[in-house]
Amino acid sequence: MNIPNLLTLSRIILVPIIIISLLNGAFTKAIVFFIIACVTDGLDGFLARILNQRTILGSYLDPLADKALIAASFIALSILGVIPGWLTVIVVSRDFIILLGVSVLFLMSISLEIKPAFVSKVTTVFQFLTVFFALISQVFPEYRNPGAIRAIYWATALFTIASGFNYIFRGIKLINSDKQ
Repeated sequence: MNIPNLLTLSRIILVPIIIISLLNGAFTKAIVFFIIACVTDGLDGFLARILNQRTILGSYLDPLADKALIAASFIALSILGVIPGWLTVIVVSRDFIILLGVSVLFLMSISLEIKPAFVSKVTTVFQFLTVFFALISQVFPEYRNPGAIRAIYWATALFTIASGFNYIFRGIKLINSDKQ
């Protein structure tokens, strides 16, 4: 176990703390823990690279930690009426499709390298920003800007959809190249 993997595990541990805070209406507490989780996301990848501590475990845990954090946050905020349900459906569906695709590739014994595309990294940033600004709007309602939040929602939706299609096309390409 190395420092980057410990940071990733800490992000996974923060997920239920964030969700419990949200469900209890403790938005300030939730945003603090969410920011810490986001920082660990950037820090674990950075440290893995500079300390040359990339591991197979980390390549699986990091995206799972991101998906747990994002999916749980979107679902909780959607249930609370803070984030629109349609956006949550798009975000969670994309993650479900990715996990389904990875499962199909595994069942077909097709090896794959867990490496996110650039569009997926941008998607993750927008998803984090969506949750962050949704929380900010709850903690500081006087600074709520519906137009800006709506723009972030739509950008998040578009990047999430584009990223989903990117993964689908990459999966199809892997399946087709394996048949040859």
